[in-house]
Amino acid sequence: MRERKRQNLLGEIARGNLRAALLWAACLACAMAVAGGAAFARHSAARGLTARALVSAATDAPAAENDPITVEENVKMKTRDGVTLNADIYRPNLPGKFPVLMTRTPYMKNDSGQVAEAVRMASRGYVVVVQDTRGRYASGGDWYTFKNESNDGYDAVEWAAALPQSDGRVGMFGGSYVGATQWLAAISQPPHLAGIAPYVTASNYHDGWTYQGGAFEQWFNQSWTSALAQNTYQRLIDQNTNAVPNVRVLPLEFYPLFNGAAPGGTAQTRALAPYYLDWLAHPDYDDYWKPLAIAEHYADVKVPVLDVTAWYDIFQGGALRNFQGMKEHGGTDAARTQDRLLIEIGGHAGNGEKIGDVDFGPEAVKNNYTGAMVDWYDFLFKGISNEYATDKPVRMFVMGADVYRQESDWPPAESRPVKYFLGSGGNANSASGDGTLALAAPAKDAARAGAPSDQYIYDPGNPAATIGGPLCCDAIHWEPGPRDQRDDEARQDVLVYSTAPFQKNTEVAGPVSVELYAKSSAVDTDFTAKLVDVWPDGTAVNLTEGIIRARYRDSQEHAELMTPGTVYKFTIDAWSTDNVFLRGHRLRLEISSSNFPRFDRNLNTAESPEQGTKYVSATNTILHDAEHPSALLLREMPVAAAPAAGESAAPPTLPAAAPAAPK
Repeated sequence: MRERKRQNLLGEIARGNLRAALLWAACLACAMAVAGGAAFARHSAARGLTARALVSAATDAPAAENDPITVEENVKMKTRDGVTLNADIYRPNLPGKFPVLMTRTPYMKNDSGQVAEAVRMASRGYVVVVQDTRGRYASGGDWYTFKNESNDGYDAVEWAAALPQSDGRVGMFGGSYVGATQWLAAISQPPHLAGIAPYVTASNYHDGWTYQGGAFEQWFNQSWTSALAQNTYQRLIDQNTNAVPNVRVLPLEFYPLFNGAAPGGTAQTRALAPYYLDWLAHPDYDDYWKPLAIAEHYADVKVPVLDVTAWYDIFQGGALRNFQGMKEHGGTDAARTQDRLLIEIGGHAGNGEKIGDVDFGPEAVKNNYTGAMVDWYDFLFKGISNEYATDKPVRMFVMGADVYRQESDWPPAESRPVKYFLGSGGNANSASGDGTLALAAPAKDAARAGAPSDQYIYDPGNPAATIGGPLCCDAIHWEPGPRDQRDDEARQDVLVYSTAPFQKNTEVAGPVSVELYAKSSAVDTDFTAKLVDVWPDGTAVNLTEGIIRARYRDSQEHAELMTPGTVYKFTIDAWSTDNVFLRGHRLRLEISSSNFPRFDRNLNTAESPEQGTKYVSATNTILHDAEHPSALLLREMPVAAAPAAGESAAPPTLPAAAPAAPK
């Protein structure tokens, strides 16, 4: 029985099914404990299996000579300023030298999922280095987002290149912030860095990470910071747990558990996460952000890149910009011509066949990041001819058709720009209104033209709720991904513009933006845009979205308030999508002034929205006459991919109601 569990574990690791591997490892651990496997138990980590534990389970003998890989834990490295960083190193138990695959993470190097990934990579013939970043878990120093990653990344790459069994070539891997550690290392140009494979990460840590269109990414910034602060708090407690200073405290019930532990309120945030307060203090794109902007340093990156992103991912826009930016501005011919792009489904919004409320079918799970990344390095470092040996460097998931397809570029070269003009009879408020999207521009003849505008009142005390979409990092309390938008579309402060039902399958593939002519009664406000696929039964599934803060309409470097009642042209970047609108479906655009709590509420005043406490309601007007042709801009493919049946699939399974926005 134990041998069968061991074989199942090895099989799941080989196939890249990490969650299944961990379940089999847990089963095997129980069996070994019953059989007296005390050595295995000693290697179990608080949050999961350590490196040695998982390897031991797979080989049925801790640290045996016949293990397929060997593991060194907490190997120390000194940075240029004397800080000690700790890493776990996994090596094939074979003679010879191997390329190094390295990841630098703030999320714990011996997390059970990370261990399983490292085991799989080492079994494919790589030395794998998993290092805790500065100020995190086993590593020394103080944690602060982004600012140390270029220097520490350079030092770590050069250190890893000189490790025993290293052949001198280092590639990096990992997602989200771990993708940032790769880009920031790459722009520092360590000589032995030979490739990076960033997954679901951004191009700019101001716009597209902390802010978007000038609005603060509130849900992400707060949930991510709260998660990061837990380890910082634990380290603070560890440094201040000593009963001696308080033995004389009376009465005894006043004994403080921790000496000097973080106070409450803003002082607590300053002690545990000073970067969060610094983000709020720098809403403009200024010198706090610019040195860290990958988009301004593509020429400094001299190695090939595998960019992996996903529809519904919170950093999708930046990842696509990275691919295009490297193709145009990379620092070497290899960096410009050998890049690859993989667009999955889900990313931070989830993984599996079902993302959010929509089942995308078995194709959705065919390109898991770890397998795709190791295949990339097999191609790059070992010359193995695989799916990357092609003149079509883009592989993307096509929603609606629910298949992967290879393309020669992003956006697809065959796609053509299309404009859908907004129109109405003056009552586009809610899905019950009369808002339309049409290919014909607004008529100049007043007799044939519709109403020139639509109007709504935006009250920051009653914002439109975020319903799904590209969220991170607390799916338990606010669900991400594709969700039915009808609760928001029932609101009078959400304008809804829709096409007629499509008579044939129509694929939209490429960037999505909105040119909006608008005015407000306030000196500042927000305008939001959301692209939606409307099913024949009325289900309205979000695809992609964007926002613009009015004071940043011309520049994110300098804020400029509006003159109330003056018409301005706004451009809303709604990132990108690839979706087949099946026959009978409609394309829809929602326009509003809030998407809360994904973005912070604009208070409609001259105060900084990040610092203000008082708000006023704003009357916002969207114009769409011949002189103010507000429009949705996207790209369509000449021939749409279609599901096998050629018809609309069943609508997604949806929850009874969407969450209400918090007050």
